[in-house]
Amino acid sequence: MHQPDLVAPSPQPLVTPAIAEVAGSAPQHWQVRITDGKFHWYDLLAGFPDKPDFREPIGRYLRRMQFDLEAANERPLLFCVVTRPRVRYDPARATQWGFFSLKLTVPLLAGANATRDSVTVELKVPFGATVKKPSVILTENFLSLNWGGVIEVLSVHDLLLQYVHDRKIPSQVVYVGQTLDPEGRLAKGRLPVVQRLRQQHSEHSDTLLLVLQPEITATSPDGDPANLPLNQIPDTATALARIRMDVLEAALICYFEGPTPAGRYGEEKERRRNRLQEVQQAWQLEPVEIDLELAECGSYRYLSSQHVAAARRHLFRCKLDDGSVSVAKLPPPPAA
Repeated sequence: MHQPDLVAPSPQPLVTPAIAEVAGSAPQHWQVRITDGKFHWYDLLAGFPDKPDFREPIGRYLRRMQFDLEAANERPLLFCVVTRPRVRYDPARATQWGFFSLKLTVPLLAGANATRDSVTVELKVPFGATVKKPSVILTENFLSLNWGGVIEVLSVHDLLLQYVHDRKIPSQVVYVGQTLDPEGRLAKGRLPVVQRLRQQHSEHSDTLLLVLQPEITATSPDGDPANLPLNQIPDTATALARIRMDVLEAALICYFEGPTPAGRYGEEKERRRNRLQEVQQAWQLEPVEIDLELAECGSYRYLSSQHVAAARRHLFRCKLDDGSVSVAKLPPPPAA
């Protein structure tokens, strides 16, 4: 059965009369900043049971990841499907400790050909540890560190994301979507479009999800519509947030996937075009300025795509015109 691979449920009318009315007739200007970004290794969600075993550390780790994504499914946020070169731990080789330190050298298998590699990191002692140096258990996907009072579990991507090392491989964005989904398919590893992308890239790459939380500063002569009394009502506030995410989703799709993104169904494109037309007519939205920079994601924060060169910070302007979207890069601000 054919159906668009969208995260959001069947869309409701985009701009209700109440929202169109409180938006006022004055043009709006948005400045958007990404305040938070978090990576999740999607291959683990798609390859493990729905309910991991809470009685063992790896099961608790997987369930916590599901909890995080289930919480995101209940909110209008954005996510990116990100691919990175395939990497695994190598349990056939031993880890090595540095002298008189917590420097741990971990063996890796990198790339589709599983080339032998390794990375050395300076471990951080977690709260609750009762020993100075943990015992180590290594599997293909997980590194388990037993600190006595606490067992720390790190996937191979956690290790490379959280600790300082010399690898500067960019994260390639291949798809942009919205997290809001009452069925929770993203957290269950059952969203068709993400599953299809994972299958396309699984031979050479690992598939991760990057959940983004935008912060929008909207200005107009009438003030920020989000601050108006009517928009303090929960249902109206949620509808307003969804509309804003529709605009930002379209902007990031155009920026990372290009003006004619592949793999998007005609029905989805037409629905998005109609939504953007309604927004522009009701809100007179001026070009939106977007600042995307991940503060605490190590080397993984260097984002790229087939249309965008790798960069730690992405500054661009989005313009709506008759339901279509165009983007233009902005120069970096002057140094302080």
